Amino acid sequence: MKLLHRVNPIALALGSLLLAGAAHAADTIKIGMPQPMTGPNTQYGTQIQAGALTAIETINAQGGVKGKKLEAILIDDGCEPKQAVPAANRVVNSGAKFAVAHACSGVTVPAVNVYEQEGIVAITPGATSPLVTDTIKPHFFFRTIGRDDQQGPFAANYIAKTLKPKKVAVLHDKQTYGSGVASQVKASLEKEGVNIALYEGINVGDSDYSAVITKLKSAGVDLVYFGGYHPELGLLLRQSREQGLTVQFMGPEGTANQDLVAIAGPAIEGLLVTLPADFTKMPGNEGIVKAFKDAKRDPDGAFQMPAYAAVQILAKSIEAVGEDPAKVADYMHSHSFDTGIGKVEYDAKGDLKDFEFAVFKWDKDGKKTQL
Repeated sequence: MKLLHRVNPIALALGSLLLAGAAHAADTIKIGMPQPMTGPNTQYGTQIQAGALTAIETINAQGGVKGKKLEAILIDDGCEPKQAVPAANRVVNSGAKFAVAHACSGVTVPAVNVYEQEGIVAITPGATSPLVTDTIKPHFFFRTIGRDDQQGPFAANYIAKTLKPKKVAVLHDKQTYGSGVASQVKASLEKEGVNIALYEGINVGDSDYSAVITKLKSAGVDLVYFGGYHPELGLLLRQSREQGLTVQFMGPEGTANQDLVAIAGPAIEGLLVTLPADFTKMPGNEGIVKAFKDAKRDPDGAFQMPAYAAVQILAKSIEAVGEDPAKVADYMHSHSFDTGIGKVEYDAKGDLKDFEFAVFKWDKDGKKTQL
């Protein structure tokens, strides 16, 4: 008996849709963007998204890369280390071969392994811990921001040569990023001969830092350096002022969040922070700044311009050698790039050979000025 095979019109239609979807996907170059979109450190992810999306839109308006549009794949990592591998795997599962990856060092360190194993070219505009690139010496992972062992000595040099305190306390939040940058500052201050009267960790999420403030007062310090993020620094500033401790405070770029103003209140006045230099003032960046403003995005922050530069580098590399991630990584290691943060060159580990940090001072209204 002869079997008659019917063609199911629904299946045929679905097949056509799948083929159309595949064709559409092939017309774009996906860039994964795993960033904190929820939680207390959302603002860092917002800054990176602002920079990366502005670059993507600008490049697409100019015709894209090799005739294809860049497509952003937004993913939330919450700035939570436990979300690191799941977020990186979502980049993999999205089909993206490139990423503007992770603001937070504690997330980035475990995520790097996924990008290396899967051969995804990823650039972080925010993670500064040396552990990101020292642990496995990656080939596919890069930065568009300096390391803590660049930022820490820079801050220590400013403290020793400009502020010239008699006694310093170095505090940290016991986390990958905070303790890392604090240890760099401490080591560099000791080389400068500065008296470290107190070196101590505090607990993330605590609401009362009276005990450590009492220690600061007892030690007679005239400067406190804090390594960590803004929620803890905000409370330290406010509670120190309330308890009569009015010494100079200083921190790294992870503390420079506008939410710090709401937490610290008037105690924010005089805070010093090391940040990437204000690249919006760099000659030649007028067009980039206009693109931010045209898109109603703020270019003024620690991570917007490094994120913009990350997309520029990916686009220029893909334009040069195509979409093969291995070839793109090789190209990035062996070439220099003119970007929104200046000339970029990479060493063998994907770290910047040079990066410009600067010191900023906050006023009572929460506005910061580069010194």
